[in-house]
Amino acid sequence: MTTPFHHEPGAAMGPVPPPECPAHGLGVGPGGLRRFYGPEAERDPAGLYDKLRAEHGTVAPILLHGDVPAWLVLGHSENLHMTRTPSQFSRDSRRWRALQDGSVAPDHPLAPIFTWQPVCVFADGATHERQRGAVTDSMARIDHRGVRRHINRYSNRLVNEFCQDGRVDLVGQFAERLPMMVMCEILGMPEECNDRMVQAARDMTRGTATAVASNAYVVAALDRLVRRRRTEPAADFATWLVEHPAGMTDTEVTEHLRLILIAAYEATANLIANVLRMVLTDPRFRARLSGGHMTVPEAVEQTLWDEPPFTAVFGRWAVGDTELGGQRIREGDALIVGIAPANTDPVVRPDLAADMEGNRAHLAFSGGPHECPGQDIGRAIADVGVDALLMRLPDLELAVEESKLNWIGNIMSRHLLELPAGFAARSPQDDDELPSMARSTPPREDWEGQSPVPHTTPAPVPAGVAAQAGQSPADGVRTDVPPHGASADRIPQQRRPAAPARLWHAVTRWWSGS
Repeated sequence: MTTPFHHEPGAAMGPVPPPECPAHGLGVGPGGLRRFYGPEAERDPAGLYDKLRAEHGTVAPILLHGDVPAWLVLGHSENLHMTRTPSQFSRDSRRWRALQDGSVAPDHPLAPIFTWQPVCVFADGATHERQRGAVTDSMARIDHRGVRRHINRYSNRLVNEFCQDGRVDLVGQFAERLPMMVMCEILGMPEECNDRMVQAARDMTRGTATAVASNAYVVAALDRLVRRRRTEPAADFATWLVEHPAGMTDTEVTEHLRLILIAAYEATANLIANVLRMVLTDPRFRARLSGGHMTVPEAVEQTLWDEPPFTAVFGRWAVGDTELGGQRIREGDALIVGIAPANTDPVVRPDLAADMEGNRAHLAFSGGPHECPGQDIGRAIADVGVDALLMRLPDLELAVEESKLNWIGNIMSRHLLELPAGFAARSPQDDDELPSMARSTPPREDWEGQSPVPHTTPAPVPAGVAAQAGQSPADGVRTDVPPHGASADRIPQQRRPAAPARLWHAVTRWWSGS
């Protein structure tokens, strides 16, 4: 078996189609390999997946920008094996042979995606466990019910801005704005949530001429937040990372906040837009939803199968020579997690029209040790946001022909540009009252196993202080920590399970003999 990348540095170039050849317009590059970028890939990615699957099977050789070779993993089981085996397929992009031999320059269009950074997504082993442990422990401290109240309030606030107009672009006026409002609140920087932050988040992953400036804008805002939280802690995600026993540096905290903000924003904005597009363009989908035969969370899950917010993730790099899907993979080769093609793999979905309700085997959030740790937050934003919108505007209708909808794409996602909709104009609703949210509590003990770094034991709750707050110490809510500024109780820590839940867990442990 030989590598299909005959045009690699030092190798003989394969036949190149002449300028007038139609192959130039079909996304075919040196060696007859298909380009994973350009008009064809952006216009019809599903068609490209089908061609690659027919030509090469479950793992296909493709060309990235600049005709740099890589592998696209199309098969569901092959993607699972790759993401679950970091000993063979590393996340450390410094292993990429094309980087080492100079084939990929520092100003490559995909540099913002693959350039190594001191964050858990580019780490393996102990470093990954330490950094990922800090992230997952901090995620576990979020009160999801409190966040859902915020999502509902922000959703209604956005609807109030256009409900009297009778017309709305559901992408620009809702799907793109709601995730940023929620994520800035969770991170502890609601004052930074503005149109410039939304534009920067969208721009910095597109490889545009302004991407560097957009990235600098986001990083500057996060730098200010980290410095402030070192001296003014609050009940927010940034503080939890700063104070985590893993001892993350300011740079590590800033970079992880940037990663979480941008990844969560991009994924959730795309997910909301895709769900709403399905509601407005698929009569059967909408009928099942409005008729009570499908819940909004089920609609979101179906969309994660059919239109995942990230279509691919770049990337993995081969630790040594190996084989995957019948293809010979050489040490240092780049591989792409094919999320969208894996979700349509005929082995797991022989009938693409079949409903996938209750099935979470999709790869919308990747898999293995690098599976998205914030997927429940993303689901919550989409579930509550879409539900709140449809409750307020049940008569939403697409305002243009479906064929007029346009997307912009890259190797990682397809982004719906606009989703114009019409409805009967109506009056705004009151959204001034802040949602009631509990104060922070320490993480549950059963989350300790996610990080090798021990946690400090919180101080007991004084009975007198608890009584002043109208709570008993048994409520499991910390009252010994005074608020730090106006944002102290925005995103509380996770409550302990209610007594029946704790009893059920005890019975389960007894039954299993643990």
